[in-house]
Amino acid sequence: MSGFELIQTVLLPAGLGLLGFIEPCSIGASLLFIKYLEGKDATHQIVQVGVFTVTRALFMGGLGILAAALGMVFLEFQKGVWITFGIVYALIGAFYVTGRSGLLTVKLGPSLARLSGTSGPAALGLVFAFNIPACAGPLIFALLGTSAAGGAAGSALAAGFASLVVFGVTLSLPLIIAVLFRPARRTLDRLAGFSVHAPFWTGVILVALGLWSIWFGLFVTPQKTV
Repeated sequence: MSGFELIQTVLLPAGLGLLGFIEPCSIGASLLFIKYLEGKDATHQIVQVGVFTVTRALFMGGLGILAAALGMVFLEFQKGVWITFGIVYALIGAFYVTGRSGLLTVKLGPSLARLSGTSGPAALGLVFAFNIPACAGPLIFALLGTSAAGGAAGSALAAGFASLVVFGVTLSLPLIIAVLFRPARRTLDRLAGFSVHAPFWTGVILVALGLWSIWFGLFVTPQKTV
């Protein structure tokens, strides 16, 4: 794996996933999940957090495959794809930096208000996994864009799948640690206090990603790989 592929497939998704976790609406949902699991036996907690993580990761991985497949359709326009997504990333980042990210947030999945009647050892973990926090939406879109651009550059569909799986796992990773290791929950509470500053830094990273994508589209010519 080249340095560029490592960044695109592993490092960037992992960083955005961890950043997405500490976004205000995301960490709030995580605290709600932990509250539900309090008092449950260890087996019950492990089953639910396992289903939660695997389901979310595979669901997002499927989105990554679709995005990469779409990018392959536009192979001849690969440079334009990078430039276009770069402009979009920079605009989304500007919304975050200026405190207007609420205009971009769209929640995916069922409302948490409807989860109270969910029963069964794995059912709630499954439903929570499909409840993607609204504030993570722009980050998912950014990764779908890089997967599509990667597909346009001739990358394998597996790369699109892997990048979104990494994002899904790291978006859930601090929650997994907090559920399995009780002392770590105090750290989660401290992260909740820090989360108020997360949107600004999300914006800074998205603007940087946009500029990098535009530069890549202007000055680099990716070669098709088999």
